[in-house]
Amino acid sequence: MGSTWGSNIKISLFGESHGSCVGINIDGLPAGFEINLDEIKHQLYRRSSVDESLSTPRKELDDFEILSGFFNNKTTGSPLCVIFKNKNINSEFFEKNFNKPRPSTADLTLAIRYNFNNDYRSAGHSSARLTVGLVFAGNICYQILKQKFNITVGSHIISLYKKTSESLDKSNISRSLLHRLSLEYFPVIKDNDKQIYINIIKKLKNNGNTAGGKIETAILGLPIGIGSPIFDNLESKIASLLFSIPAVKSVDFGLGIDKLDGFSANDEFFFDNNLNIKTRTNNHCGILGGISSGEPIIFQVGFKPIASISKTQNTIDLNTKKNTSIKINTNNDISPVIRAAPIVEAAVSIAILDLFYNKY
Repeated sequence: MGSTWGSNIKISLFGESHGSCVGINIDGLPAGFEINLDEIKHQLYRRSSVDESLSTPRKELDDFEILSGFFNNKTTGSPLCVIFKNKNINSEFFEKNFNKPRPSTADLTLAIRYNFNNDYRSAGHSSARLTVGLVFAGNICYQILKQKFNITVGSHIISLYKKTSESLDKSNISRSLLHRLSLEYFPVIKDNDKQIYINIIKKLKNNGNTAGGKIETAILGLPIGIGSPIFDNLESKIASLLFSIPAVKSVDFGLGIDKLDGFSANDEFFFDNNLNIKTRTNNHCGILGGISSGEPIIFQVGFKPIASISKTQNTIDLNTKKNTSIKINTNNDISPVIRAAPIVEAAVSIAILDLFYNKY
């Protein structure tokens, strides 16, 4: 089971949703970097289910314990390991129904892949519970990127179910907007969209249903020349971590695939008054040939609906080899996008710092 990622910044996730704890080991951080733990705590808060009416009623405080790699409030250069203890666990449903795979979840594939030796309680090691460690590691990486390279990352909910919001202006994004979004629990560009999304979520919840959606993310400050062609390119590096987030089904960079002709999609180069190389438009969204162009990097991440819905559904019984039904009564989110923004921001921060490794 592979749970390690990275060439220079190496991260390893461990634990299970209903196990004693989850955590992450981070190898490759520079020595002597002073970590702002309050900033990390705020990002963990954004990822948590602080509003039961909008997300899972499972409440984990996400208090963490740093076991290694941290001394006198600074990184030591050795692997940094942190754990989060699981305290709000109820495995009764899974113990009773372990032989009935929930539709569209990983229950069946995990069981077959690991010969029924996997932890079947709430998806075990593949649970979104493990993203708490990803947010912790990602915010450390983001703090390094902000302080050393003046890079800004921010995300917003651009769609949920049948509602779509306004996209970011691909050629004119302010750092202040991204900073605001990166602090909000429910990040939206326009305030009136928030209540629309909340109403959709509550209606779905009342109907025992769920919905997917999309997160749009922007990165400012990346200079020209970050990334490589072919296998280690900027898009594949970012996407490889984004697809490790549970429920992610699509990652879209740029425009022009099926919406524009070549002439309309092309971004013409010019020198500005300071002789900086710029493009007049940003349809390529900051990446050309797998390498950063100096323009804002913008992408959208698509999340499928949460599979565990509280309606009776058809499934199979792996013990009796018969068709049967199941009604799920566990704690689940209504839509993954509500808590996804800080996870996406964390993942992209890790990916970028991995590419920046030889620059600090």
